[in-house]
Amino acid sequence: MNWLYLLALLGSIAGMVILDARFKVALFRRALSTVLMVGFGVAALIIVDFYAIEHAIFVRGESPYLLGIWLTPHMPLEEPIFLAFLGYCTLVIYGLLNRWVETRRSREGLAPKESASEVQA
Repeated sequence: MNWLYLLALLGSIAGMVILDARFKVALFRRALSTVLMVGFGVAALIIVDFYAIEHAIFVRGESPYLLGIWLTPHMPLEEPIFLAFLGYCTLVIYGLLNRWVETRRSREGLAPKESASEVQA
């Protein structure tokens, strides 16, 4: 059972990829931007994790669902994978909500919002 959490994370990421492939809102729309955003998000959150570990805010907990591979004394292998899922999930949800708002606006006959570059021109 020590692989269950990792399996759940990978399954969740697969679900996000399927949603993204269907609606093309993140990785399948702007691959480089998505990879950079997720990468920077993971890096920033890893820094926060290190700070929290150093100040004993985050401590090592034992769980039968973790693989037991530790990147640092208090950071399991699953942590960066979870952070990547968190960032990718956020981008997909944002893209889906943005698409939903655009669809509602077009159905109601409202003009799309002008971008900043169009307003200045």
